[in-house]
Amino acid sequence: MNNQSTDLSVSEFVRKKIPNEETMYDLAELFKVFGDSTRAKILCCLEVKDLYVGEIAEVLNMSISAVSHQLRVLKNAKLVRGRKEGKEVRYSLDDNHVMMIIECGMSHLNERDN
Repeated sequence: MNNQSTDLSVSEFVRKKIPNEETMYDLAELFKVFGDSTRAKILCCLEVKDLYVGEIAEVLNMSISAVSHQLRVLKNAKLVRGRKEGKEVRYSLDDNHVMMIIECGMSHLNERDN
């Protein structure tokens, strides 16, 4: 019986420490955006250098319209931002957190290879 009351207090403790349902949903949605290899490639390109749509398309050997579509998804998820320069838009990662997510993911992958 003592064990059950301990388990209950542990579960209550943990339940209070985890984010609420809405936050968990938003987190899952964020990781869904990272779940597409094309979007991941675009993010990796932008980690190296701010680029125009055409430059990203050239690097990834994709059409400009396909890259534009993926950039729209990334922009809606607040992972990239665009800055108008004349008639074109130069894209960059939205902030350092995006780079940190990518770097943590790559670090985790590299751990498994060792």
